[in-house]
Amino acid sequence: MDKLNEILVAFGDFAWGPPLLVLLLGGGLFFLIYSRLIPFRYFRHAIQILRGKYDDPNDPGDIDHYEALSTALAATVGVGNISGVAVAITLGGPGAIFWMWVSAMVGMATKFFTCTLSIMYRGKDSEGELQGGPMYVIMEGLGKKWKALAVFFSLAGLIGCFPMFQANQLTQTIHDVVLVPNGLTEAPVFGFLADWGLSNVDQTNLLTGIIITFLVSLVIFGGIKRIGSVAGKMVPAMVSIYVISVLYILFANFNDIPASLWLIIEDAFTGNAVLGGAVGALIITGIRRAAFSNEAGIGTAPMAHGAAKTQEPVREGLIAMLGPFIDTIVVCTMTALAIIITGAWTDKEAEGITVTLNAFETAMPGVGTWILTLCVFIFALTTLFSYSYYGAKCLSFLAGAKYKNYYNVVYVGSIILGAMVSVTAAVSLIDGMYAMMAIPTITSTVILAPKVMEAAKTYFGKMNI
Repeated sequence: MDKLNEILVAFGDFAWGPPLLVLLLGGGLFFLIYSRLIPFRYFRHAIQILRGKYDDPNDPGDIDHYEALSTALAATVGVGNISGVAVAITLGGPGAIFWMWVSAMVGMATKFFTCTLSIMYRGKDSEGELQGGPMYVIMEGLGKKWKALAVFFSLAGLIGCFPMFQANQLTQTIHDVVLVPNGLTEAPVFGFLADWGLSNVDQTNLLTGIIITFLVSLVIFGGIKRIGSVAGKMVPAMVSIYVISVLYILFANFNDIPASLWLIIEDAFTGNAVLGGAVGALIITGIRRAAFSNEAGIGTAPMAHGAAKTQEPVREGLIAMLGPFIDTIVVCTMTALAIIITGAWTDKEAEGITVTLNAFETAMPGVGTWILTLCVFIFALTTLFSYSYYGAKCLSFLAGAKYKNYYNVVYVGSIILGAMVSVTAAVSLIDGMYAMMAIPTITSTVILAPKVMEAAKTYFGKMNI
């Protein structure tokens, strides 16, 4: 197992080398400048679209704008915000958050372009159903001679969308908050497994993984309509509970907020907090965690937004750009401040979700960990719902739509694996495959960017705004 961990870590580090950082940040800066700041100039109009002002139930697609954004946010506002922020701070220091902000700002422009294209170049699967996503953008927008790039994206997506990190962190939360304090790891769950070398802890993790698998299966085999419906109900409620809880922590320590913000900015350019001045490593850490958190440029969100009921590609692009703002600028920042203010990030023994749990327990003794556990439970489940849809779409593109549910079978099986592997292995595997997905997504979007700007000019001229 140790050797496997080393291989996965090496793969993740290699994939997130300087070339990919240039592709993501450079591509995002290009989109931001080339669009003449569209994501920021039409922010208010995007909110109006989200509220349903321009909805038409007769438009092609499976879900409305709100459900499309909820599905995409279900995969982003979740464990990545709670655990991913903790990973960023413990690995790179508080300054990593600053580079998450930078990545999110350019990511808003990236999502505008990628998700506009996901509607503009929708294709049909083998069953004749309308589909969106980078693989269809490549085929419909660039032509069959680029099929290898679409296949590359889909192959990376098969693994990159596996739920190992979410399952791992949810299992760790249940282990730390529910099982250990109540002595539930002291006795074997499945006695016969002890003969196979599984400890009591491994057995409880296995049982937890089985339960999570059952709950996820109830939703994901119903397809995007059920996923969108469930996410549309669960995500707003849990985001509200989480935001209120973090606001309580921040207001209870209001005087420490300016110093914490300054620490983030100062450390972003020194790297002294953890990395001893290694600013380059800090930037990489921040961008990796931001990409995992808001997915800008990765190509997963366009698959959700590509299912939206609309005939206006630019509209869906504007809706999609709200994702990085909500996810990283708002929710991740709040999590980071809670971790820094409480001093939880200085505990060298804690990792991942445990850091955030410690912050909540420090600020709200007796109830903090239970509140966070509830949020993590719902966030992780909704994320698991969305990722299954993404992976199934990749398999559908590669092998045919009739095989897409086979992916879900493998997918739910990987939840159990994720519940039992180390967090380092889980993070590295998903990070590495995420990096691979970004290559065809950004490449095709840069090539087709002029088409987006033509559509934007036409749309805003017609709307007279």
